[in-house]
Amino acid sequence: MKITCIGGGAWGTTLAQVLSDNHHDVLIRDINPIFVHKINKEHTHPFFDITIPEAITATLSIEEAVNFSDILLLSVPTKAMRSVLKEISQLLKVPTLFINVSKGIEPDTSYCVSQIVEEEIPAGLLKGYVNLSGPSHAEELILRKLTALVAASKSDWAAKFVQKFFSNERYLRVYTSSDVIGVETSGAIKNAIAIVSGVAYGMGLGENARAFLISRGVREIVLIVSVLGGNPETAYGLSGVGDLIVTASSFNSRNFQCGLKIGQGMPVKEALASMSQTVEGIKTIEAAYQIGVKHHLELPIISAAYAVIQNRITAKVALEKLLSRSLKEEVIIVN
Repeated sequence: MKITCIGGGAWGTTLAQVLSDNHHDVLIRDINPIFVHKINKEHTHPFFDITIPEAITATLSIEEAVNFSDILLLSVPTKAMRSVLKEISQLLKVPTLFINVSKGIEPDTSYCVSQIVEEEIPAGLLKGYVNLSGPSHAEELILRKLTALVAASKSDWAAKFVQKFFSNERYLRVYTSSDVIGVETSGAIKNAIAIVSGVAYGMGLGENARAFLISRGVREIVLIVSVLGGNPETAYGLSGVGDLIVTASSFNSRNFQCGLKIGQGMPVKEALASMSQTVEGIKTIEAAYQIGVKHHLELPIISAAYAVIQNRITAKVALEKLLSRSLKEEVIIVN
């Protein structure tokens, strides 16, 4: 079966390899000519020190990419998603299944990618939408290390199709979910908490402090999932706590790495500029903060992170403010 991957960064290329391993024909579309050249001519990628399957090809042409398949895998930064979808919508000729693997929230609208797709793709050309998410570093999955993901869709057939499409008995297992908003929101907000975890590490606060911030951060993820219409229990699954464990605790995590640099005193803009790959967490902190304001949510960690990235206070002052809050009972939100 044919599939087009829109976005040839680390994650898009990794999933292209999964699909090639599963005997599907994959065409990657990317705007970076270096990526396209290396994939086509050298069967490599600048982010990885391995050879990728020769069957995977790449193109700079969005038209060629859209015409290649009626299944589009979206792997572009959330901030660029709407403009990319506008391009795609002008080229679509047949009903198409969209699979999103980007983890972010659109800052200006607080929309998840599913909502952006629904706005930009004509209903008659939207065959289905699935969000594929979970604890997954490209650096490990590209080496075919054991990974589990969740495919979320309002359509049972679409979720099960993607589950079978990506799963194999060697290294990748995919579960299904009907909670699209819950899976998308959990996968996005955990990036914000991963930034905070990185900041704590950069400040030298220790593992106890990071465990405190991560676990209390889960509460804020649950609150946002709930207010946006998702199932709070989803936040405790693969796309929430599962992904948070990986993203907030590993040097493979670009969000953790960016936060670490901020915690060490690097200005936010410089920290972002120093990263070779997209860091969704900074924009997600902004979006999460706006959601909290709109819905009157108590989000002390997100609020403190927002003040830091807006250069209103230092990370040290943000920590002092968190610790000076009134003492209270720990309440676990489940439903």
